[in-house]
Amino acid sequence: MPVFEEFEPAADCHCAGCAQQHRVLAAGGHSSAHGFRRALAVFIAAGVVLGSGGTGVADALGPPAATAPPGEAGDARATTDPEPATEQGRSGPLHGPSGESATPGAPLHRTTRAEIINRAKKWVSAQVPYSMERYWSDGYRQDCSGYVSMAWGLASNEWTGSLAEFGTRITREELQPGDMLLFHNPDNPTTGSHVVLFGGWTDYTHTNYIAYEQVKPHTRRQATPMAYWTNSSKYLPYRYNGLTSAAVESASTNAGAATAVSPGTTVSPGTVVSPGMDVYPGLAAFGPGANNTYVTRLAELLAGRGGKHFYPQGPGPLWDDLDRLATQAFQLSQGWQGAEADGLPGPETWRLLVTRKGRNITGTAAKGPAGKSTVAPAYPGGDHFRAGRSSPFVTQLGRQLMKRGYTKHYTSGPGPVWVEADRRSVEAFQRAQGWRGGAADGFPGPETWRRLFA
Repeated sequence: MPVFEEFEPAADCHCAGCAQQHRVLAAGGHSSAHGFRRALAVFIAAGVVLGSGGTGVADALGPPAATAPPGEAGDARATTDPEPATEQGRSGPLHGPSGESATPGAPLHRTTRAEIINRAKKWVSAQVPYSMERYWSDGYRQDCSGYVSMAWGLASNEWTGSLAEFGTRITREELQPGDMLLFHNPDNPTTGSHVVLFGGWTDYTHTNYIAYEQVKPHTRRQATPMAYWTNSSKYLPYRYNGLTSAAVESASTNAGAATAVSPGTTVSPGTVVSPGMDVYPGLAAFGPGANNTYVTRLAELLAGRGGKHFYPQGPGPLWDDLDRLATQAFQLSQGWQGAEADGLPGPETWRLLVTRKGRNITGTAAKGPAGKSTVAPAYPGGDHFRAGRSSPFVTQLGRQLMKRGYTKHYTSGPGPVWVEADRRSVEAFQRAQGWRGGAADGFPGPETWRRLFA
């Protein structure tokens, strides 16, 4: 039977094992003293599993993680994943042990949300391997806290015990791309803590979000339940203190790019900023929940680059799935893949659109695998579908429901006034998708609308 032993780390040994033990001791952890060796009882559990003829392996590992509940999340639903191992190092300098730490009291690096997310995407694209000992080419430690230090542009490698000093506590409802969700466990700070970057909500329910994080085996970007897979209640949201509300980063790589707005200029939704609407407003202006004139301007630009068919109702200020699909179609037409074609307009996507550079949207970029268009009419918003409301969208919805075979609740043809027959027909359609509870309440959300017209 295998027997596992624990040794006192040698003071002059710098191997990974002894280095780890030194960190545990420094954090107040326990290690054997005076060369004492104690056998661990892990072999007992191993003997039970091995002696069961293999049938006990799944039981020993526990049940699989539950899948995200169905409903309006649709294709943005989070994929299940257990909490990864995320050991981390302590605060330290950049570029490894020979680097220089930040000067105490030095001003924070000023940055925008778009810059934070773009730096985060670089590690995702490079698939940076996870390590609490190694440093990437940019000088940042390749663990979860080093990743956030890099994205925020800090002058040192911080850890979960110090990152909060560089941010301000906010509520989860206030989260925007570039903020962080921090879990620091004082009882097990090195191996029991974690931090992720918030990349935006996956849909209007705000139950799942895009997380950028450094985990084993490498950096990843994926839909994640709020606030995390485990220890959810212990993750606290913070906003970087060096965040600037500048409307745009300078697109100095192209002479025809939009002029940058001076740092400190606040851009609120719906505000037109001099010298015009062609300046990049930052990633926070787009995505689920966005409602401003920059969304309208984006739709106008995309429509002029071959994406007019995405907007049968014309461009509007409320971000919906058609804006994402149109943006993604443009990005795919440039030959971009993966995180670079996520359907959210970054500075380079915006620059190509406003300067009329790059390739127009091709037919194949907007088609599904079967060669048919997957575009539905633009979702008009939930306010049209309430008791007593009258809207042509109610008629459009009712006709589509009848076309799909949901007719038993209609005693007469669908009309513009929202009635109980409309709600019950929508509820029947939602239940046919396998949805239950609040996801099948009879009121059409964006995902119900998309599936109904697909």
